[in-house]
Amino acid sequence: MTAAFVLGINLFIAGIFAVAFAVVAAISRSAHGAKWISLGYATGVATILFEYLLPTQTNPVPVGIAVFLTYLLAMTFCVVGVARHYGFDPRWPVIAGIWIVTIFTIPLTFSIPYASPHRVMLYQSPYFAMQLLILLALIESGRRLKLDLLLAGVMATAALIYASRPLIAWQLGQASLAQDYMATDYAAISQSLGAGTLVAQALVMLLVMMRDTTAEMIVRSETDPLSSVLNRRGFEFHAEAALEQGDAVLVVADLDYFKQINDNFGHAAGDGVIAHFAAIMRDAAPEDAIVGRIGGEEFAVLLPDAMLSDGRLYAETVRGRFATKQLPILGVNQRFTASFGVAQRTASDSLADLSRRADEALYRAKAGGRNLVRVELSELRAANEVA
Repeated sequence: MTAAFVLGINLFIAGIFAVAFAVVAAISRSAHGAKWISLGYATGVATILFEYLLPTQTNPVPVGIAVFLTYLLAMTFCVVGVARHYGFDPRWPVIAGIWIVTIFTIPLTFSIPYASPHRVMLYQSPYFAMQLLILLALIESGRRLKLDLLLAGVMATAALIYASRPLIAWQLGQASLAQDYMATDYAAISQSLGAGTLVAQALVMLLVMMRDTTAEMIVRSETDPLSSVLNRRGFEFHAEAALEQGDAVLVVADLDYFKQINDNFGHAAGDGVIAHFAAIMRDAAPEDAIVGRIGGEEFAVLLPDAMLSDGRLYAETVRGRFATKQLPILGVNQRFTASFGVAQRTASDSLADLSRRADEALYRAKAGGRNLVRVELSELRAANEVA
């Protein structure tokens, strides 16, 4: 298999992945780096076209420099893409440093005889440095899922390939002229290794983006856009899973006289009150709590591994903060209140059973004058009997 044939395969692969990442960037908001990686593979296509042009040149240096720099540019785009997807700064000063050193060493690199391993070492050094930057972004992300580890392994392998190319060139020998590069065994092996890493890096990165896009879609389908807490579907799914793990307390809440807020001040003001109340519930909740908006002005919070006293304390905290804060929203400048019901899970409780008992306590809070916290009566009787 000749180097020219492998190079043609690389051209085809780079074009496909440029389009694939562009599509991902267009359809997924979570794939923040996809457009950069798409640009990287598109630039790689230009690099390959320059390589095909190289054997036709009387003076190969200008086209050789174009090959050298466009490939480095393609890698730079990929560094930025991976860093952006993982939520990290691409380390622009380091990237700029690599480019400055590379440009200033071009006269030295291209003045060394083409067959020299020293030239290959200088030629591959910026590629190796860029590959290490990608690997560093993955390590610093702190993400250790299987696909993330696989991607890090692929990137580390690619870095080793760049580092080993001078040794491969020394073992196999190089052409004496740049125009004869395509006919060498080194070119065939180098392009084959490049094809392998090209496919591996792109496929694993696409899998990572598909995974993260799917996770984003699940989160969006389970999140209430107004309050930014779970919707009923999301709350029930996560609460049922949490109940399988052991004890829990359910707190349900309902905004008092909410219809009057909408009637007197408009639905925009009502939406503002809901968002404000949800923020208080979320901020006061423990880290493992499951917070959801289960109706128009109805909320629920499941506190895993909690006792009834913990639930009551949490509800009182939210009630007090909400009732004492004056909240100017769209011309409304008054205080608002909410009522709460608290129930503790028993061994036989399903989520529906627990919700029913918490609702009974909530109804008593409403009947008792609102702006109150009430616990489920059977649990109070059980506590008194134990005492």
